[in-house]
Amino acid sequence: MKVMRKIIEIDEELCDGCGQCVPACAEGAIEVIDGKARLVAEKYCDGLGACLGECPTGALRVIEREAEDFDEQAVEEYLKEKEQAEKVAEEFAAPACPSARLQTFAPVSACDEANIPTSQGSASSALSHWPVQIHLVPPTAPFLKDAELLIVADCVPIAYPTLHQDFIKGKVVLVGCPKFDDIPQYIQKFADIFKSANIKSITALIMEVPCCSGLPMIVKKAMEMAGKEIPVEQVVISTRGQVLKKATL
Repeated sequence: MKVMRKIIEIDEELCDGCGQCVPACAEGAIEVIDGKARLVAEKYCDGLGACLGECPTGALRVIEREAEDFDEQAVEEYLKEKEQAEKVAEEFAAPACPSARLQTFAPVSACDEANIPTSQGSASSALSHWPVQIHLVPPTAPFLKDAELLIVADCVPIAYPTLHQDFIKGKVVLVGCPKFDDIPQYIQKFADIFKSANIKSITALIMEVPCCSGLPMIVKKAMEMAGKEIPVEQVVISTRGQVLKKATL
């Protein structure tokens, strides 16, 4: 039944799809679909506007219009179904994917360095483990224990030419996209990592584009959920591959 009430309105022209509003909505009423934040269903939105303060572009506002009445019971059922679906997806995705097999690599030796092809220059991989995708790394992965964590937005390696030499060496790297991936799942994954792995420090390596700003927010929310305080440095890379800014969060 439709009633006159307060509800969230999303301006698609202002929305850049960063997804920061998604975890701010406890009812799960907002999701990023096709690169834009959208209301999943009117009955899931309570109209209180908890998501407003998380939007960096001002694309969200509370208006009063005719809409489906807020249904708290429907919200509870929806969140349970969503949680169950995420658990099932996580349970079946990792074992089915050969790339999820955990591996730890020894540092490149002097002999290995000497055998690098001339065409490759002096560059060698500083990667110490596999996998690197956030979704595929379990919170209990042994390489996470006492790690210096490097969380990289997945466009960074394309733009920044010397990622291995400048950032990866000595760190455990996790890669993902804060715009197109599942933000609540990321928050839960990092919260679980922070609870169990005794992370020493975090470097969030992001692009200058607005959607990348969601990555430090995910880290912050996860630390709050885990009840941890971990030193965080944010490094912003330009679309031309330059370090624009370094800041301690």
